[in-house]
Amino acid sequence: MEQNAAYGTGHRKDATAKVWLREGTGEITVNGKSLADHLTRQSLVQIVQQPFEATETVGRFDVRAMTTGGGLAGQAGALRHGIAKALVDWDESLRTILRRAGHLTRDPRVKERKKAGRHRARRGKQFSKR
Repeated sequence: MEQNAAYGTGHRKDATAKVWLREGTGEITVNGKSLADHLTRQSLVQIVQQPFEATETVGRFDVRAMTTGGGLAGQAGALRHGIAKALVDWDESLRTILRRAGHLTRDPRVKERKKAGRHRARRGKQFSKR
């Protein structure tokens, strides 16, 4: 099933990533910057590469992505989710591989809200004996 481009939307925490895949040399561009310039930590760059490693398509696709919201870790997770969904859009046979690796499931963990009378979501007031 040859196509011109594939699209996927990824989410993680408060971050959203819109991802377009094209056959190419493996260049990844996020918000107009290279992946290494956008995500400053090497561990985050590795997270984004995981769907390609799972499907053995490293260096086969050029990625153009737009990310909004959240921080760097959330955006890296959103990129991974978006890339995985775009790979399935490109080739449906990759779905089982990505599903087993857990890349197609949106990570539901988000920050818990602050409660009244507490310092943070669960941290209580400091105890004073006197």
